[in-house]
Amino acid sequence: MLQTLVNALKTPELRKKILYTAFIILIFRIGAAISVPFTNAAQGIIDDTTSAGNFMNYLNMMTGDAFNYSTLFAMSITPYINASIIMQLLGVAIPALERLSKEGDVGRKKLQRITRVVAVIIAALQSTAYFFYLRSGGYLSTDANGLAFTGFSAVLQALVVIITLIAGSAIMMWLGEQINAKGIGNGISILLFAGIVSRIPQDTIMMWEAFKRGGLYYAYAPLAAILIIAGILFIVWVDNSERRIPVVYAKRVVGRKMYGGQNTNLPIKVNISGVMSIIFASSILSLPPTVRMFVDSKIADGSGWDKFFDMFDAERWFYGIMYFILIIFFAYFYSSIQYNPVEMANNLRRNNGTIPGIRPGKPTSEYLQKVLNRIVLIGSLLISVVAILPIVYSQITNATGAQMNIALGGTSVIILVGVALETVRQLESQLMVRQYKGFLS
Repeated sequence: MLQTLVNALKTPELRKKILYTAFIILIFRIGAAISVPFTNAAQGIIDDTTSAGNFMNYLNMMTGDAFNYSTLFAMSITPYINASIIMQLLGVAIPALERLSKEGDVGRKKLQRITRVVAVIIAALQSTAYFFYLRSGGYLSTDANGLAFTGFSAVLQALVVIITLIAGSAIMMWLGEQINAKGIGNGISILLFAGIVSRIPQDTIMMWEAFKRGGLYYAYAPLAAILIIAGILFIVWVDNSERRIPVVYAKRVVGRKMYGGQNTNLPIKVNISGVMSIIFASSILSLPPTVRMFVDSKIADGSGWDKFFDMFDAERWFYGIMYFILIIFFAYFYSSIQYNPVEMANNLRRNNGTIPGIRPGKPTSEYLQKVLNRIVLIGSLLISVVAILPIVYSQITNATGAQMNIALGGTSVIILVGVALETVRQLESQLMVRQYKGFLS
């Protein structure tokens, strides 16, 4: 892996892309340190003792501490992720959007514009909820007498905070697209990766502090570290696993030359969706807590709505079950977008390729669909185990809140490892064109 990076840096074109991506990450980290006007969150706004604490820790993980300190990129890339989910789901249900997705580059650009608009709308809703939370928690600036602004000043304060947060989310969306166009890796994944990595030192210190408390923490802290290392190794193994379907190409004569007659295979990754099913599932489960931020002051303790929103606490069994189900759902959904068994079967038939024991045409497509269904199920189940492991851990050990921050959970580990492998694999594919030998050779 390090050799691949060294070889990439020796290549002028790839070096330019890597440095450009690093520059975008630097801009992201600078924006994550610039406070929003009229806010006062120098000590952080996350309270791990509240029911919303774990949800906020999740958002903080996705933003690299920007959410906790009310900075320019407090909303991060999450509105764009949610907008992408919505557009992909609507693309299946609405024929007009499905037609756009099949119109090539022109249709894709139109869908991107619509996705950006939806992302801005979602960013506006989340920014408004965030503002109300800041106001209810006393994290907004006050007048000279220490009182909250009223009248026109209060309206101006609200507009400045909300518009600034929306602008920050739009900038993040633009930064991700710039990485896609001129850098290395998937822009959304790279920015999430950078945010999570920025929190590693802080989370490591938190684990060490838990270890120094003594008692059962002597066992809990090392156990958490072991589970994280084991999770990384397990994710790498799953990500590199694939199902190879044998394919035989018939011999054919064209002019005086003979083509075909080869035995090869059709590789299908076990973890087809990569990190996207994790990102999509966690983003969907963040919606109920976002709604709660709007109405939290109006919900009575112990009421039906209070119990409903508590179910989406990241350390509850209900959250774990829903997370598990959504990961599997989005794994199937994402695979249906990436792989079309009918098209794959037609391509094989056009190239005189067949799967041994399977007739060409419809039987081949049905066989490929059956294989895909099994692979997606196995891959999503394996990834789900890692994703919900921290929830099970917190329930067994009761190491919640600051003792076992969600940023050290399975979601962050999967995103980190998945993005790293995907980016290095992308570098490797470009190096192979230039006849370099990397770690995947």
